[in-house]
Amino acid sequence: MGNEDIEVEEEQTLISHLIELRQRLLWSVLFVLVVFLAATPFVNEIYEFVSEPLMKHLPKNSSMIAIDVASPFFTPFKLTLVVSIFASMPFLLYQFWAFVAPGLYQHEKRLIFPLLFGSTVLFFAGIAFAYFVVFPLVFMFLSSAAPEGVTMMTDISKYLDFILTLFFAFGLAFEVPIFTILLVWTGITTPQSLAEKRPYVIVGAFIVGMFLTPPDAISQTLLAVPIWLLFEIGLLFSRFFKRGIENQEIV
Repeated sequence: MGNEDIEVEEEQTLISHLIELRQRLLWSVLFVLVVFLAATPFVNEIYEFVSEPLMKHLPKNSSMIAIDVASPFFTPFKLTLVVSIFASMPFLLYQFWAFVAPGLYQHEKRLIFPLLFGSTVLFFAGIAFAYFVVFPLVFMFLSSAAPEGVTMMTDISKYLDFILTLFFAFGLAFEVPIFTILLVWTGITTPQSLAEKRPYVIVGAFIVGMFLTPPDAISQTLLAVPIWLLFEIGLLFSRFFKRGIENQEIV
């Protein structure tokens, strides 16, 4: 086979991959759109559910407000769109898996799929931790810290930006075990080397908590401590993944 034939074959392969990628992206967008349209009748109920942790700690005769004229309409829809993306995550990850799986070795397939599944579960676990644990503590602290004569009345769009920041911060923070396993699996580092850097990881966790959360000690600590604990979990499991890869290489 000549060089020209090889170049033509490589070009055809690249085009076929690009076509497949476009199709999978299109299916992903359509799926999110369908989920969003199915959820649109419940936009107000979804926003009420998400705002419940704050509403419980607002003073009596106080409520949330809308500063912008259109925010009562657009803000719940914005939240519903984000919820639709979260709800579509299993399908989106399946599309990603179906695209990359043909190019992986068998032992890589046995590792990547559990990591994709685990990363999804951990991301949702981070969101649940933020909603059920962090939000009540943070809003209780913030509402009680208001000066005398100041009534806490939060704008709905500002509240949405606040909670989405925390959702993404805790969702990504709960991915620490996956990142730890990948670092070891790719050979970038070893479990022993990571264990030696534990003090730096703890300090880094609090720095990350300082940048990714609002400026209050409660939410920063509630993010930093799980990052550290999840690092320890990832460090533990990375030893087993390393051992499995070494056994495959021996075989």
